[in-house]
Amino acid sequence: MTYSVAVSGASGYAGGEILRLLANHPDVEIRTVTAHSNAGQPLVQHQPHLRSLSHLTLQDTTPEILAGHDVVFLALPHGQSGQYTDALGDVPLVIDAGADHRLTDPAAWEAFYGGHFNDPWAYGVPELLIGGGRKQRDNLVGARRIAAPGCNASTVSLSLAPGIAAGVIEPEDIVTVLAVGPSGAGKSLKTNLLASEILGSANPYAVGGTHRHIPEIQQALKNAGAPTVTLSFTPVLVPMSRGILATSTAKIAPGVTDAQIRDAWQRAYGNETFVQLLPEGQFPRTADVVGANTALIGLVIDRAAGRVVIVTAVDNLAKGTAGAAIQSMNIALRLNESTGLTVNGVAP
Repeated sequence: MTYSVAVSGASGYAGGEILRLLANHPDVEIRTVTAHSNAGQPLVQHQPHLRSLSHLTLQDTTPEILAGHDVVFLALPHGQSGQYTDALGDVPLVIDAGADHRLTDPAAWEAFYGGHFNDPWAYGVPELLIGGGRKQRDNLVGARRIAAPGCNASTVSLSLAPGIAAGVIEPEDIVTVLAVGPSGAGKSLKTNLLASEILGSANPYAVGGTHRHIPEIQQALKNAGAPTVTLSFTPVLVPMSRGILATSTAKIAPGVTDAQIRDAWQRAYGNETFVQLLPEGQFPRTADVVGANTALIGLVIDRAAGRVVIVTAVDNLAKGTAGAAIQSMNIALRLNESTGLTVNGVAP
């Protein structure tokens, strides 16, 4: 069976990455692409790297145009997806790459986003531990509505969930610092994202507990077994177009051995294709995951500080967003989970 697909927000970075990956997916036909201000223009004018899709023209993003497909991807700014979801009730599978359906707590939504709270959907991070030896993958099989993750949130959650679930790290006093590329902020013109502003510089932003991905991480770690989560989260914008390198540290739980700590991550990801624990003493680079649907994890135990250090690299547009969305689509449709996705990055 070939599934017909529509992608909204197709002129943006997330929409473009969804299209890039879907273009090589044997089980889908990209039938419709939509945008707002760019409607009526050729897709290739805004995504010139997508040569195989040069026949497509951007249409208006309306429920009527998006309806009638087997799968609809909503790659829209936060707060804009909810207005379409009720109108797409007859679409068998809708996947939202925005934040509108990620959070389960209305108070957290109000505190970090504000505006209308939308019902939560199945969370699109298949490898994430959710307690009881289960993974989020179980909740995606046959799902009709999926919320793709925030790229920073899924990176940090995948980094820490094995330790939380196994009880080898403390869920309080977690510290994570992320080096992130500006493509995560979207394609809209912003002065702080101009090349002249970011080249040769590292710029912290959303410092002091204000980043919108914090409640998403807390939600994921609570689902992994943490009663409460205290998290210091500091993202730093660095001059690379793609990528996240998240360095997370957490206190070692009392009485836990080094072998038990490493075994927690090995048991969690030893059989996973797209989340891989590197051999002891090795750490990932963002360059290793460009274009790939992989999260590479390096882990070290700092006994002097009494903490575990986890360094995780992802491509924020691939595994962080579009790859996670398509991987979740494959699971929901009961296709091979890795169809259309690769573990191989692009180098140099």
